[in-house]
Amino acid sequence: MTTAPIALSCGEPAGIGPELAVKAWQALGADCPFVWIGDPRHLPEGTPVATIDDPAKAATAAARALPVLPLDFAAPCTPGQADPANARGTIAAIEKAVELVQQGRASAVCTAPIHKKALIDGAGFAYPGHTEFLAALAGVERVVMMLASDRLRVVPTTIHIALSEVPKRLTPTLLRETIEITARDLRQRFGIACPRLAVAGLNPHAGEGGAMGREELDWIAPLLAEIAQDGFTLSGPHPADTMFHAAARARYDAAICMYHDQALIPIKTLDFDQGVNVTLGLPFVRTSPDHGTAFDIAGKGIANPASLIAALKLARKMGAGA
Repeated sequence: MTTAPIALSCGEPAGIGPELAVKAWQALGADCPFVWIGDPRHLPEGTPVATIDDPAKAATAAARALPVLPLDFAAPCTPGQADPANARGTIAAIEKAVELVQQGRASAVCTAPIHKKALIDGAGFAYPGHTEFLAALAGVERVVMMLASDRLRVVPTTIHIALSEVPKRLTPTLLRETIEITARDLRQRFGIACPRLAVAGLNPHAGEGGAMGREELDWIAPLLAEIAQDGFTLSGPHPADTMFHAAARARYDAAICMYHDQALIPIKTLDFDQGVNVTLGLPFVRTSPDHGTAFDIAGKGIANPASLIAALKLARKMGAGA
């Protein structure tokens, strides 16, 4: 049976999303079919477009043009200049992508980057970002962000908060849920039968026996021992500064980190162009390129499509059951 295509939401139309969609189609063609959801007016001039009304037509259309499921946005766009008038259209594209995957007409959702201020200004967008909005659309309370490449998978337990807030927000319940969701999706979405998880410490040198902080001694290590008794393959807490060299990475399938930069600095150093943002814990597959709207280069034709291509390929692999 042929796998349904990927639903690619357009993202912020004044960013690099539209031109990257064209470059991704040129690179992938019918080998990794996707349908772009957005206003065709926002695509680069001269883009060959195949307007379709059914995602099932995407694979055939992709051999000759970019398959587009058109939405009418309120306004045209100028690259590099976000227009709040297009906020509702951007949101509608995400909603349509989710609708298609929930109906089984798409195998996965891939999202181009959005500009949250434009969404707030134009539509009163009430979510911190894509991830929280997708969780609301799916009706789930807890999701997990993973950054993945062929060289490393990392999961930050706390995400977009000040470093001073991390010790307050990092709780046993939060860490347990992060570990459980990560292990489950590595099994179900990535086809890893017995996922190996390495957990970083919160403090330098994982607290060094309490000399640099007691969280590791007081609750992190005991919690990991408790979770391991439930059948999870865990190690840690490890000093984060020794977790990401090649020999260490060979010993685990994903690294559970305590805060944003502890996770994202290593993967962006190792594989900046190929990193993919994956949302774990959803009832469908969602990936996204690991970059923003890049207004400074939008419309100049120089944006690198590598991360979007990697996101589409991973979405197809995960959508097919890895």
